Amino acid sequence: MKVLSQFSAKAAMDGDGVNIRRVADFVTTKFDPFLMIDEIKSDDEQDFIGGFPAHPHRGMETFTYIRKGGFEHRDQMGNVKAIRAGDVQWMSTGFGVVHSEMPLADAVDGLHGFQIWVNMPAKDKLRPATYQDTAGSASVEVPNDTGASLKALAGDWGFKDQPLISATIQGLAGEAAIADLSLAPNAEATLDLSQHELVALYLYQGDLSKGEDSQWSYHQSEFLVLDSQSVIKFKADERGAGMLLFAGKPIREKIVQMGPFVMNTQAEIQQAIRDYQEGRFGHIA
Repeated sequence: MKVLSQFSAKAAMDGDGVNIRRVADFVTTKFDPFLMIDEIKSDDEQDFIGGFPAHPHRGMETFTYIRKGGFEHRDQMGNVKAIRAGDVQWMSTGFGVVHSEMPLADAVDGLHGFQIWVNMPAKDKLRPATYQDTAGSASVEVPNDTGASLKALAGDWGFKDQPLISATIQGLAGEAAIADLSLAPNAEATLDLSQHELVALYLYQGDLSKGEDSQWSYHQSEFLVLDSQSVIKFKADERGAGMLLFAGKPIREKIVQMGPFVMNTQAEIQQAIRDYQEGRFGHIA
């Protein structure tokens, strides 16, 4: 495994006082087509009870994955869904979305989840918004013989020399694909992701070493951009490990970002603000 870039998640706050850890790059775009990864992980409801009241988006896609607890999602398209542990949700915001995400009242054992932002190419930034989720259906998952398990969240995934498995969610911008890789204590995993131009991971649990030749290690809350053309090998220590895997094709377009809007020029940002203020995004019923 060859690491090209390394980022550490930083403590941040969003929504109505929700404590998160965030990795974002809207300037150098080193993990294009991905823009930002937010992680919420707490057993203290005061860290997330305020949730994310109604707010807009334009020009990007949001991908939400819940591992523990859950949110109720509402949007101006009429979607009202409980997104619980194991579920994923994808919104291609296009012209505009107004939505809220509030903690579920019956999720009393804490919350652990992610929201990932994916850029959209300029040609698609003003197309109609779309929504999809997997609520009520299990994600496709495959084990290997060392105690590793690979869950396909978006796109197609597989261990090296094993058949690919396909997630329910397909068609993200930038050919983006996302998976959850869990490693039991001392488990190993080998993947060949050379079909992708961009490959990265976010380590949400445990540490990783190179394996028998443990000359390096990486730790929880680190985001790594990898050389996709090298075979990727992971080995957990006695505590095990968990990570999100990312793959995609860079869009390579200039980005101008202001809050929830991701466009290509400052003029487009100002137009997004006007459209939202004048009600053109619609309203949550």
